[in-house]
Amino acid sequence: MSADDLVTKECPLSVADTVARLSALITGKGINLFGVIDHSGEAHAQGLELRDTKVVIFGSPVAGTPVMQARPLAALDLPLKVLVWDDGGQTKLTYTAPAALAARYGVPADLAGPLGAVNALTDAVIAS
Repeated sequence: MSADDLVTKECPLSVADTVARLSALITGKGINLFGVIDHSGEAHAQGLELRDTKVVIFGSPVAGTPVMQARPLAALDLPLKVLVWDDGGQTKLTYTAPAALAARYGVPADLAGPLGAVNALTDAVIAS
């Protein structure tokens, strides 16, 4: 994966507030919020230092299942994930570009559209 395969956006909120806002938007749209991985919290629990780093995992079986039926290996990247992290005091959201994800697995264009929902969700978080 190259840097061109990733999308990074700056957010004016803290990491915690960004995760909360993203989670609320996801559930408010009826999308499944599968979980939040608190990498930094787990590191700190073991006495290790890690910048504030969390991964929000979400998706829709209605959108994702046809993709995985057509391209089973796409399950390695589904459900969708957004990394919310602190970069020197600036909160950032990073995720795999939907087009890169579709290209990686050869997802047919008619099935790839819902993968782009991550763009609108992250834009909505930033606009809050």
